Amino acid sequence: MSGELVLVTGGTGFVGAHCIVALLREGYRVRTTVRSLDRAGQVRDLVRAGGEDPTGIEFVVADLMQDDGWLDAVDGTRYVLHVASPLPVRQPKDANDLIEPAREGVLRVLRAARDTGVRRVVQTSSFAAIGYGTDPGRPFTEVDWTDLTAPHLTPYIQSKTLAERAAWEFIEREGAGLEFATVNPVVIFGPALGADFSTSIHVLLRLLNGKVPAVPPGTTTGVDVRDVADLHVLAMRHPDAAGERFLAVAGDPISFHDMAMLLRRHLGADARHVPTRTLPRWLVRAGAVVSPELRAIAPQLRRARGASHEKATRMLGWNPRTPQEAILASARSLLELGLVKP
Repeated sequence: MSGELVLVTGGTGFVGAHCIVALLREGYRVRTTVRSLDRAGQVRDLVRAGGEDPTGIEFVVADLMQDDGWLDAVDGTRYVLHVASPLPVRQPKDANDLIEPAREGVLRVLRAARDTGVRRVVQTSSFAAIGYGTDPGRPFTEVDWTDLTAPHLTPYIQSKTLAERAAWEFIEREGAGLEFATVNPVVIFGPALGADFSTSIHVLLRLLNGKVPAVPPGTTTGVDVRDVADLHVLAMRHPDAAGERFLAVAGDPISFHDMAMLLRRHLGADARHVPTRTLPRWLVRAGAVVSPELRAIAPQLRRARGASHEKATRMLGWNPRTPQEAILASARSLLELGLVKP
């Protein structure tokens, strides 16, 4: 295990940077893709913030929409963690702006991995590929798929579903022995290592800065980014993980009101701007939203209740932190980064 070379796509991203930190901590060597070598310093800063030495990280320029660079990126690697595929705060008007990079990007990675003898690729998918357009009458599990014929699916939901579908179809038809697995997280919290972090943490930042007059009704599921990264590593190396999907979700849902109270109770004066009132449900039904960030993650808040990490725990021994721990880690990192107003 120790010393094997792993490619992480999208090392400047929130999940990608934490995956690099997790791999270095486990003794792996890491290569990561960037759109420009000018961003190598950003990756190194993120990894230092995560507590690891970035000195040995290799960098390769590659773009999800271009063939160039991918063979060089995967050459000599044992494993690939394909993380790159963002959740934007504002959904694009043209769904293809998200769908094409997500779908074509994973296919480029898989072709290059197959052609260079990579053992296994782990794709960062999403609960978005599992829980929409259908109601199984039970909590969602890894056997479920989003129904793309359903109305009102956001471009993000479409992109994650189509990209994962395309990946599994490629493995079945053209994989030639390449092993494959996916990690499907719900809303991701946890410590920000820099200014590039998940949309859900932007929601927390707005709460901490008093940018919203009230918290929304309802609940959210969540998972800590550090646990998401650890699950990628487990899915990468565990013999039984090949050919499997793994939901990344932790603990019971937490209401937004309880989230606000959690921040106020543990952060004291640093959380004094967090609202304690709850937005009336009739306003939500009328179309009111707290922020663009909340609109971006709102579908997962409603649909992921009851989803479980039973499979990942049973098969891989994954033991995630509670959502409360993840939320507080997010908030404390925002304070350390100086992003919360006095």
